[in-house]
Amino acid sequence: MPTPLRITTPLPGLDAWVDAFARAEIPVLAETAEALEQMRATEDDVDAHSLGEMMAGDPLMTLKVLVHASEQRRGRSAGLRADAETVTAALVLTGISPFFREFGPQPTLEQALADNEEALLGLSRVMQRAERASRYALGFAAHRADPDAAVIHSAALLRDFAEMLLWVHAPELALKIAALQEADRHLRSAAAQRQVLGIALSDLEQALMLRWRLPALLTRITSDRDGRDPQVRCVQLAVRLARHTARGWDDAAVPDDLRDIAELLNLSEAHTLKLLHEFD
Repeated sequence: MPTPLRITTPLPGLDAWVDAFARAEIPVLAETAEALEQMRATEDDVDAHSLGEMMAGDPLMTLKVLVHASEQRRGRSAGLRADAETVTAALVLTGISPFFREFGPQPTLEQALADNEEALLGLSRVMQRAERASRYALGFAAHRADPDAAVIHSAALLRDFAEMLLWVHAPELALKIAALQEADRHLRSAAAQRQVLGIALSDLEQALMLRWRLPALLTRITSDRDGRDPQVRCVQLAVRLARHTARGWDDAAVPDDLRDIAELLNLSEAHTLKLLHEFD
């Protein structure tokens, strides 16, 4: 299995981080790798929908499939292929048999961080938060009858993929960022990241999406730049709520989240809170 990069000191700048992460292997959850091998054994019974559903809770497997689909699209007949904005769409474009040929036994996060239990725990928290955010975002989009609900779900799932990759390839630096924020609960994530890495992970994430030429809609929705756009707002608020409720619903920021989500969904705060607990 490929070994992670193990970056221990900050790289010179954003371009260097992009180059390093763009070339690195992306490991996936062990349960995803195991399920993939089980499905490989019964390939003739597998379709894009069932394969996509299996991957739906794994942000890094989702990322890996979308990157692969983007690379395929840049190949021959690219002009005839639509952007694959979800894993299921990517699998339909790729085909099941070609997918299994291209994606052999997968390296896992658990293998990559076998010697660093603390980093594995930190990564697990980020991935669990991403999965919750994706459920919230899908719920918001469905309530708004947004035709791009599936893309909004993917965008929320991927919103913190750069942080996940940092835990894999630079666990000591990720732990430093976590320690800074634990010591000062008011320290913003981007400020802690710049202090340790010299960059903000949101900038790295957008730069990687552009490097990989991921679909424009997915890239736009994942960005924070147009906070007034309802689709972007779905992702922003879902990620915010998942972050603020990671340790329970008593965080001081939750009332502000609730107010903003109620405004987005055009509901009362009481009705919104009831809906959020249903999504959870």
